[in-house]
Amino acid sequence: MDYFTAVKTFARVVETGSFAKAADSLEVPRNTVTKLVQSLEAHLRVKLLNRTTRRVSTTNDGAAYYERMSRILEEWQEVESELTSAQSRPRGRLRVDMGSTLASLLVIPALPAFQTRYPDLQLDIGASDRPVDLVSDRVDCVVRAGRVSDPSLIARHIGDLPFVTCAAPDYLKGRQLPEHPADLEHSHTLIRYFYAGSSRQLPIILNFGDEQVTVRGRYFVSVNDANALLAAGLAGLGVLHVPAFIAQPHIKAGNLVSLLNNWTADPTPISIVYSANRHLSARVRVFVDWMVELFKSHPYAITK
Repeated sequence: MDYFTAVKTFARVVETGSFAKAADSLEVPRNTVTKLVQSLEAHLRVKLLNRTTRRVSTTNDGAAYYERMSRILEEWQEVESELTSAQSRPRGRLRVDMGSTLASLLVIPALPAFQTRYPDLQLDIGASDRPVDLVSDRVDCVVRAGRVSDPSLIARHIGDLPFVTCAAPDYLKGRQLPEHPADLEHSHTLIRYFYAGSSRQLPIILNFGDEQVTVRGRYFVSVNDANALLAAGLAGLGVLHVPAFIAQPHIKAGNLVSLLNNWTADPTPISIVYSANRHLSARVRVFVDWMVELFKSHPYAITK
């Protein structure tokens, strides 16, 4: 038995949920897939798959075996890739996690160019504002906002995102426009953002020359997702303080109005983070380099 081929075939059956689909994707006869999986089960003396006429599922042993062996297969294929000309055309799955608005508004719209350049890569993008654990969540890299201080992680700074303060015209109707951040506390309602998994709110700190003001005004709604934050602003529920790449298209369209334009907030650093104890694969390397290019070309990002 070709052990590597048998394990790879078993993994493909699990991933496709079907012997027939696995055979099609591997471009081999279905009976070959069946024989390889049976040989693997005989070798291990363990039943790996439950088979019915309608579906295929893993046994408890099969699920545990797949979990461990799929990682080994990825590392094996990565080593082969780096020892051949495939280094210039990396292949396989890349698991990335990033904030929901960063994914939907900045990264995903630019992915056709990445796909053209690296057609053999397969991206699994986790798009949410919740924190993830690189090891337990089996993520290759994450795109994170803010400073990264964990010594077990390596962070490559790719750029900074400036902020803008704004509100919907419907909200501003009948209200006096703020001339100073203190006006937000006294005469306006805020929409606040709190970090997922905690009650800590994103601070609103505005600067003008040597003056710095921390805004602590009242709010009607607070959310832990940037898409929800934007939706609340567009609904006229209060004053927003958000990254410019989220708000500027709506400001240009007239759906939001920029406020306190002489006051600025420190931009948020954005980094791509991966485990320090893990070899930097070709898949991660090309994605990191592409993200650096993307930020350099984006009108609402600051890069050196």
